[in-house]
Formats: sequence, C-alpha cells, structure tokens
Amino acid sequence: MSSALRQHHVWFATRPAALPAARAAAPPLTAGRVPSAQSAAAATVAPYHGGVTPEAANDPVFVPTPRVPRAAPVLPVIADDDSLPPRRVLLAAPRGYCAGVDRAVVAVQRALKIYGAPVYVRKQIVHNRHVVAELEQDGAVFVEELDEVPVGAHVVFSAHGVAPSVVAEAEERELQAIDATCPLVTKVHREAKRYAKQDYDILLIGHRGHEEVEGTSGEAPDHVQIVNDPSEVDKVVVRDPAKTVWLSQTTLSVDETMRTVERLRERFPELVSPPSDDICYATSNRQIAIKNIAARSDLVLVVGSSNSSNTMRLVDVALDHGARTAHRIDFAHEIEPEWLAGVRTIGITSGASVPDVLVDEVLAALAEVGWHDVEEVRTDEEDLTFSLPKELRRDLAAAGEEAGLGGHDR
Repeated sequence: MSSALRQHHVWFATRPAALPAARAAAPPLTAGRVPSAQSAAAATVAPYHGGVTPEAANDPVFVPTPRVPRAAPVLPVIADDDSLPPRRVLLAAPRGYCAGVDRAVVAVQRALKIYGAPVYVRKQIVHNRHVVAELEQDGAVFVEELDEVPVGAHVVFSAHGVAPSVVAEAEERELQAIDATCPLVTKVHREAKRYAKQDYDILLIGHRGHEEVEGTSGEAPDHVQIVNDPSEVDKVVVRDPAKTVWLSQTTLSVDETMRTVERLRERFPELVSPPSDDICYATSNRQIAIKNIAARSDLVLVVGSSNSSNTMRLVDVALDHGARTAHRIDFAHEIEPEWLAGVRTIGITSGASVPDVLVDEVLAALAEVGWHDVEEVRTDEEDLTFSLPKELRRDLAAAGEEAGLGGHDR
C-alpha cells in the first residue's frame, strides 16, 4: 500500500448509541430452521441495492456501522473497453454474519448495557478486527487469559468455546461468566464428552491452536487426537479401530474435511461418524455460494480477518473452483490496484463474522472505478436464530428487560 494511501484516513458514520427494542422471546436454543444446501442451479440472481435495510440502519446490534477511522480506498479509474463484456460484480449470498456470531456480539453489547463498562472478554469474541474494535470503543476489554480479569468481574467466553478448565478457573476467581459459545460448537463439545465416556478414541479434524479446537479437545484431553488434514492421517494411532470416531471443527472446508475422513476411513474402515454434521450450516452455505460464482469470476474478494478460519477457507474454495485469483481483505482500502488489471467480473463474499457494512464499503469503492453492476447470487436462505446466553437472559429479566434473540434473519 502506498504512503499516500496509508496517510489518507476517513471517519465513517457513527451508529446509534441506543440499543434497539427487544425482540420476541426465543425458545432455549433455536428458532427457525437450519437451511439446506441447494444446488448451484437453484441459485437466484437479483440486483443488489446495499445490505443495510431501513430497519437494520437503526439497529447497531445487527449492522455495526464503523466508527474506527481507517484508510479510504484510493483506486485508479481504469478506462473501459466497449468491445469486452461489461464489468460486473457477483455478490455471493448467503454471506457475512451467522446466528452464532450475531448472538455473541449481542451478548457483549447487552452485557455492557446492563452491567456497565468494563466487561471483559476472553479472546476475541469473534474473529473480526472491525467488530472487536467497535466493542472496545463501547467498553469491552479483550484479554488472552482469565488471570488478566479482576476477581469478581464480568467476563464473556467467546463464540469459539472454552475447555472445562477455563470454566473452573472462572469459578475459582469468582468471575461472573457469560458463556457466548455458539450452540453449534457446544454440540461438538457434547459429542466429545459422550464418546469419551464410552471410551472411544476421538479424531478431531481441525487446526491446532484454534480456540475452538482447544475448547473441544479440552472436554476429553485423554481421548482426543487432532488431525489437521489428510497428510496427518498416517500418523494417527488408535487403541481399537472399532471404537474410533471422528469429529470436526465447525468452520473447516467441507471438501477438505471429507478428504480427511476418506483417508481416515481407508485406515480405519469401522470409523464412526458423528450423528449429525459438525461443520456448521453457515460455513457450508458460504462455501456453496462462493463455489457457484467462482468459475465466473476473474477476481474473488473475500472480506474477513486473517485469523478467521471460515474466511480463509472461502479463499481456498474460490481458487479450487475456478476463480482466476482470490484475495482476502479486511477493509476496502486493502484492495490493490494491480488486482483489477484485466478484470471484468469480480466475485465478492464475506466470512461468518463480517457485518454487511464492510462489504458495502467494498462495493462502493469498486463502483467508483467502474464496477457499477452488482448482482446478488443467492443459493440459500438463512433464518436460524439463537437465544442469548442463559446468564444474560437471567440478568436481563431481573433488570426488567426482555432478552430477545441473539440471531438475525438475513
């Protein structure tokens, strides 16, 4: 990035200070449906007019409008050639926030509202730089470990989940813990505990060091082996091949996970599968959506942070399914001018912890230099919602407020 670009900063609009009115109460876990994966042929195409609806524009929970200053995009206007196909943007849908991310972000916002700042958060609540910076401005304090939290303070566990040892430490320090673990991650934790109780060897497909993998393996450390990818399958040693089960991190590439499972099954034909998919609906849907537009895209831009597993997998999936090039960016100003050379069609998607406002800024930057035609290509609908953590629902009720939902219909 040029020095001129680094020096050119802009403030974006401030979101409303007040939280929206509470939504209708939710059942303990989910409301709505988990969407099924549809084929590319079933995709719908429609003009895109921006991701911020009038309702969402007044709702800081669902569409956090940036208040943190950052560089404004500076892209050259590239002369068009009428002899070539028109420039266009294919905008993948579903994209962006999933129900688990939304629930976790709402949990921190509501905690700040009823307890006041500071509210501590162990690790990043979700893997997105913008969301974390926004919550820090509201009074959230992000820490790596619980020994950084004052005794008795409120602390939120991130959407990625924690090991039982972390819960025990919070109790020892008399912390007021709010568990914002995504319920779909909690499902994998329960599977790990159940299979460990039955004395199975558990092969956990996932990335070492990722918070979610640490939390799941912490449920049964004596039974879990982590398998990063197919290349590690030959190193796996189990006690009884007939009592071996595979589980997975929820944010992996579906295709690569299945390749790992196939290799494991070659070695252990009696390998047991989890009772239902561990890779979450949002991860799967976003990968299906990008597959649908990748081969038609000269360039794919994936909006999301580098520590977001599901975001990084979208880059891989785009390249694996025909995109000429693909790049991950956090913000519009990170688009490099040379990426646009010779490009007619740009595919855009975003990871599951990315608010739509960041995608809209990318679209605005591209429109300024000639990519005005935006088609949203939708492969599925999502209407899954999760209720807020039980600790927060209890305290909201005591304060005379409705807890509402932690998810959002996109």
